[in-house]
Amino acid sequence: MYEDWKPKYLSDLVELRNGVNFTRAASGQAVKVVGVAHFRDREVLSDFADVDSVILNGGIAQDDLLSENDLLFVRSNGNKALIGRCLLIKDITEPVAFSGFTIRARITSDEVDPDFLSRVVRSPLFKQHLHREGGGSSISNLSQKTLAEFSFLLPSLPEQLRIVEILRAWDAALERLQALRKANHQRSIWFRNELFSGKRRLPGFTDEWCEVRLSEVLTEHSLRSAGTEEVFSVSVHKGLVNQIEHLGRSYAASETAHYNRVLPGDVVYTKSPTGDFPLGIIKQSKIDREVIVSPLYGVFTPATYDLGVILDAYFESPVTVWNYLHTLVQKGAKNTISITNTRFLAGKLRLPLDPNEQKAIAEVVETSRRERAAIETQIRTVAQQKQALLQKLLTGSVRAGA
Repeated sequence: MYEDWKPKYLSDLVELRNGVNFTRAASGQAVKVVGVAHFRDREVLSDFADVDSVILNGGIAQDDLLSENDLLFVRSNGNKALIGRCLLIKDITEPVAFSGFTIRARITSDEVDPDFLSRVVRSPLFKQHLHREGGGSSISNLSQKTLAEFSFLLPSLPEQLRIVEILRAWDAALERLQALRKANHQRSIWFRNELFSGKRRLPGFTDEWCEVRLSEVLTEHSLRSAGTEEVFSVSVHKGLVNQIEHLGRSYAASETAHYNRVLPGDVVYTKSPTGDFPLGIIKQSKIDREVIVSPLYGVFTPATYDLGVILDAYFESPVTVWNYLHTLVQKGAKNTISITNTRFLAGKLRLPLDPNEQKAIAEVVETSRRERAAIETQIRTVAQQKQALLQKLLTGSVRAGA
């Protein structure tokens, strides 16, 4: 151990307090309450505009309010992955309380920098402590005792500040990449609203777009499994994915001869509610080989591969999927979806029919997607490098120079 690094328990540095379960009243004092829903992927909470107020019957104790540089932990949640997650409270200028599903840690020592401590409790060191003390990944409730007994080595205050400065540089790099990802997403929305609607045209193309039924541009080939294909599912964010790789196991029937075969470039429609897509999702297969999917899926070959790219991008939006499907789908008493493949193809869209224009639009889409994939790879790489550096800085295997 380095001479200027001191072994500490978290209880040496903070005072812990559980949040309060507030009961709403018809009249009384209004106070904002931070709950588990406000954690998300944040590390710092400094904007309280979206924190809802609760009307309380009577006042609230000062000790039940948050202060600048408090640390807030998720104590209990149905999603066990959230337990132990931490927020650093900053720029608080109004009364804000914290819910009974959280624990507040208020710094009581001048030996520790709040930003540094917040990084320690978001590090692998803290996760390892929770794993040991909470029964591994099955931890369902974080106690004050478990928090208090977290031990680590505390560098001098000047070195803490240097470590924070180093990590902020990595934060800035991640923020720039996330801004690029957001810009890419906004551009995709613009494509869908302008380019895919025909409101804006690429240079050199003047042919009229036509309103056509999907049956005019998609064909159901009705091919079945040949017995050699892998079983795939359809994901909102990844499109067609191998069931075992994506879900950890295969959910296919023991006999798959009746499964639908999907050719490269085919458009697949799932007829089941999925997240923000209550009427199912529509994706083009980007797999370079033939695969099979459940017979409950509709499988269609587009007139051109490029038209399939356009449809895939158009139906990325939950709104556009709903707008296309809601008049075609019949919903059962238990919210089940009933729609035949013929019915699915009966809807109309306004589309470019010139293959050259389809190709040009598809290239715009694919270029944007390649850029998005590259940004996502960079974000993962930088995040992993930052996490590895954090571990080394917090254990002293790499020292933050003066």
